[in-house]
Amino acid sequence: MRLFAAVLPPAQPADELAAALDERLRGLPGADGLRWTGQEGWHFTLAFMGEVDEGLLPELTERLERAARRTDAFSLRLHGGGHFGGRALWAGAAGGIAELRRLAERADAAARRTGVPMEEHRAYRPHLTVARTRTDTDLVPYADALDGFEGTPWEVGELALVRSRLPVDGVRGAQPRYETLVRCPTAKRGAGPGRKPAAGPAAEPGTDGR
Repeated sequence: MRLFAAVLPPAQPADELAAALDERLRGLPGADGLRWTGQEGWHFTLAFMGEVDEGLLPELTERLERAARRTDAFSLRLHGGGHFGGRALWAGAAGGIAELRRLAERADAAARRTGVPMEEHRAYRPHLTVARTRTDTDLVPYADALDGFEGTPWEVGELALVRSRLPVDGVRGAQPRYETLVRCPTAKRGAGPGRKPAAGPAAEPGTDGR
């Protein structure tokens, strides 16, 4: 199964980004030629694992849960945009970037210790892909159009293990399909990694990602 660990934005920030794309980008010249990603699949990849033997799933899950528990919940918001060459357009993030990177490093380490063959470790750059192209395209105007975009902050309170199914070849407009297999809660903010919060009034439930 094809797996990755990710942070999933909740509905409100995702809706705000979708509205910004409609208002600022989809009317630009050439926008119809881009392959826009589906909002239901938006995510910040933490560690891409590729094909993973199903037999490794229990240990992988346990290690990811441990990695999440060692990380305090943190604030994140969608912020601006950028592109990778002429092939991928993305929205960026702001807020707890150091914490997001730490969570990504721990997810990567969890996969490696499970025995998942991982690519060479690279510096983590948070991005949420909103469009791709099949041919080299000037994406600078699209990235520029996202300058100044700021989404509503949310508290990242979990790491998600997601299964990805590639689109069917030859089907125009087909998108990858994503299935969240496991949600691994982080430590409560202020409780300290891996420690239970002090007794007291029940905390307000965090917003579910999607």
